[in-house]
Amino acid sequence: MAEVILKRLVKTFGSVPAVDDVSLQIPDGEFLVLLGPSGCGKSTILRLIAGLEDATSGEIVIGDELVNFIDPTRRNLAMVFQNYALYPHMSVRKNVAFPLETAKMPRHKITEAVSKAAAMLEIDEFLDRLPEQLSGGQRQRVALARAIVREPKIFLMDEPLSNLDAKLRLQTRIELMSLHERLGITTIYVTHDQIEAMTMGQRIAVLHEGRLQQVGPPTEVYDVPANKFVATFMGAPPMNLMDGELQQSDANWMFIREGYRLQVDQEQMRIAQSALANAVGEVSLGVRPEDMRLGDLGSNGLPGIVRFLEPIGSDLYVTVSVESHSVQVRMPPKTKVSIGDKVKIEFDLGKAHLFDSSQNNLRLS
Repeated sequence: MAEVILKRLVKTFGSVPAVDDVSLQIPDGEFLVLLGPSGCGKSTILRLIAGLEDATSGEIVIGDELVNFIDPTRRNLAMVFQNYALYPHMSVRKNVAFPLETAKMPRHKITEAVSKAAAMLEIDEFLDRLPEQLSGGQRQRVALARAIVREPKIFLMDEPLSNLDAKLRLQTRIELMSLHERLGITTIYVTHDQIEAMTMGQRIAVLHEGRLQQVGPPTEVYDVPANKFVATFMGAPPMNLMDGELQQSDANWMFIREGYRLQVDQEQMRIAQSALANAVGEVSLGVRPEDMRLGDLGSNGLPGIVRFLEPIGSDLYVTVSVESHSVQVRMPPKTKVSIGDKVKIEFDLGKAHLFDSSQNNLRLS
């Protein structure tokens, strides 16, 4: 096992930066998730660590060793791909044993290692089948077994569950987390699926356009997003954002938009005086759907009109038009509300965020 350190890592394709000045430290034994939309650079980072791409600049350190110029076969990593990358003409047994045979390990040790990995992932009964005779979930477990037998320092996983249906994804997520708990191998896992990231990662690193946006435990990234991108990328539905102005009125700070004034409580919102002073002018107020509620018309909430109802069994999502904005509110499933109703949206200030004109969360300032 080993720690992985990325220092100011850059990868460009022509003039296009795929990875742009990314620095990241992944402690020994951690399960880190690289999360972001397609094209954000997360798979490129994985390929740079694996040695499948050369960095334009920056350093990649595994353990105590700079590996930028070390051949991929000598980095002692195991990579699991989205498409399984199994050899179709080889049996499961042969696929799992292949990296050990390539390393010229003694036959009896190969047999022992394959049996151990197959038992761990419950693929014993499939060892003599060809990949085409297996389901997607079974193929993925074979790919994992092939990675495990190498006893690598690090697991690199590139969207390994994206080809599975919802039920199999859930089952395989549990298997992967259990596997990590047993083996304790440093794991870097790439996904665009925030549910996978939230449930699997000890920490999440959110990427956008090649740049690192935020790194932290899943609940921290969700509850206190560093900027508007993280706020809207994390969560389904995403955080509601409403534009307005931040003004100082006597000793008070006010968020103002047409038909609505909100006094900013620095203590509840955990925003420093200096941060507010630097953000005077255009700002955005952000609140997650589950932190909002529908109040009566006599309240001091944000006024709006109900436009759409989405009952999903456990919850009712209510879309409310607030002037040119649409706001989604998560309510109990049997809430009595109808399309066209005039409502006021209320929320706790402790769950609200203000983002400045540079899109950064003032709570972090």
